[in-house]
Amino acid sequence: MRERHASQEARRARDFEAFVAGAAGRLLHAATLLTAETQDDNPRARRLLTLALAETYASWDRLRGDDPYDRTRQRLATRFAREAWHRHGTFGRQRGERGGILAGLSPRERLMLVLRLYEGVTEEQTGALLGLPAERVRAICARAVATLLHPQARPAPTLPVAKVAPS
Repeated sequence: MRERHASQEARRARDFEAFVAGAAGRLLHAATLLTAETQDDNPRARRLLTLALAETYASWDRLRGDDPYDRTRQRLATRFAREAWHRHGTFGRQRGERGGILAGLSPRERLMLVLRLYEGVTEEQTGALLGLPAERVRAICARAVATLLHPQARPAPTLPVAKVAPS
């Protein structure tokens, strides 16, 4: 009995390692886009991916025909959304975190673009994942693409001027 259990665990570990070897690069890139970090400096993205992969491994035996990549991507997206909500108190407000290519977008806009354009998830699936109607997903994606294509000129920061009292 122990030998059979040990061989099942070994097979499970090999299968998961093969999955990670094939999918981790793309998933890390998606996580990096989500966190708006750069490819060279992405600790939050690596943490998100590690946690999503840990959840996938924990439920590996229960996948039963489900695509592990889809399941991991879903966990990555929901974990990012939850973290963005807790970090900023709102899912749509904070922009520009670390200087990645999508840094000018809000966390919600980044999530929509990564799922829709990078991962190819349908509007309906994206909406179902986030509890939004497909029309709202379409609108958020359109606004995010417009922001990327036509970034608004940011006003130059104004320096505080010291007031001098007349003498």
